[in-house]
Amino acid sequence: MRGFAVALVAFAFVLPAFSQSSPTVQVDFSNPALTPAAWTLEIHPDGRGHFRSRHGANSPDVRRTIVPPDIDRDIQLSETFAQHVFLVARRHKLFQIECESHLKVAYQGNKKLSYSGPDGQGSCQFNYSRDNEIQALGDSMIAVASTLVEGARLEKILQHDKLGLDKEMEDVDGEVSEGRMVEIGTIRDILDRVAQDETVMERVRKRARALLAKAGY
Repeated sequence: MRGFAVALVAFAFVLPAFSQSSPTVQVDFSNPALTPAAWTLEIHPDGRGHFRSRHGANSPDVRRTIVPPDIDRDIQLSETFAQHVFLVARRHKLFQIECESHLKVAYQGNKKLSYSGPDGQGSCQFNYSRDNEIQALGDSMIAVASTLVEGARLEKILQHDKLGLDKEMEDVDGEVSEGRMVEIGTIRDILDRVAQDETVMERVRKRARALLAKAGY
């Protein structure tokens, strides 16, 4: 019995160490012309992650619209999405490469891709990349962030402007259809609340149910 107890204690010390050595991909984005002006997205291979956003001092004046607060929360992405992120990282030397194209293109925001894990670490930054896979990875991360920010916005609109949900959900539907919002499961909670709220217009509830269905819920 004493041996079993010792084994449990040993396992308790090993588990945190294993968790800390779990590979992580982090994306840091900044563009002072946008709201939020900066955000960070951390992802693990099983889809666990964390998202933080903040409004910048020079963000556009948006006092007349409903703006989501800064976000700081754990998220759960699909394992399929997460595995693709890590596949791209490993195909590109854990981001120990030159990502920036140095082409004269419109400013899209600074993206920093970072990898850390027991097999190594690396990072690269870019506004626009010639590497199609790196550029697409940056776009997909922005689409995830857009989904999370939209979820926070929907929460405020549901609380303060239920009539405004009609146009907002129409816009969300379009963004999802065009691929500018992905991983809808990350905002499942607020979509569930909209879908079940009988004080909300039926067509709004229908859109919420359709989005949940697309996400497999």
